[in-house]
Amino acid sequence: MEVYIREIEEKDYLALLSIMNSEIGSRYATVAEIAPHYYRVKDDERYKTFMALIEDEVVGFASTVQFYTVGLDGNLIWLVQMAVKREMQNKGIGSKLLRHIEAYAREKGCDSIILNSGVRRIDAHAFYKRNGYNTDSNSWCFSKTL
Repeated sequence: MEVYIREIEEKDYLALLSIMNSEIGSRYATVAEIAPHYYRVKDDERYKTFMALIEDEVVGFASTVQFYTVGLDGNLIWLVQMAVKREMQNKGIGSKLLRHIEAYAREKGCDSIILNSGVRRIDAHAFYKRNGYNTDSNSWCFSKTL
């Protein structure tokens, strides 16, 4: 079973949406919003979505954005979303996605990768820790819909 990682293509969005809904429990993305998002970010080098495939089947993805922030001397990669199909988990696919993002971040001169993970995604928290990602137990992610 060889895992191949590449940047997203327009044809991948329905598979990505399916994984978002089933594994992350996304309530915000819909089929109608997927194509416009692709065209909005496809030529902006700060935004990358990497797809994990086995043969021609999408089995996982990771979306990132590169940015600067006040107080840190350097740029960062924010791992916005990442998921692997449930039946394909624990096969090294997620770790391979992370290693790909880490190599990409180094290539771009980034100092760190940061991410947020849903409070109830206990297995995801353990996965990130196993892969060397640390957490500050005083940190929470907040959002507001405008």
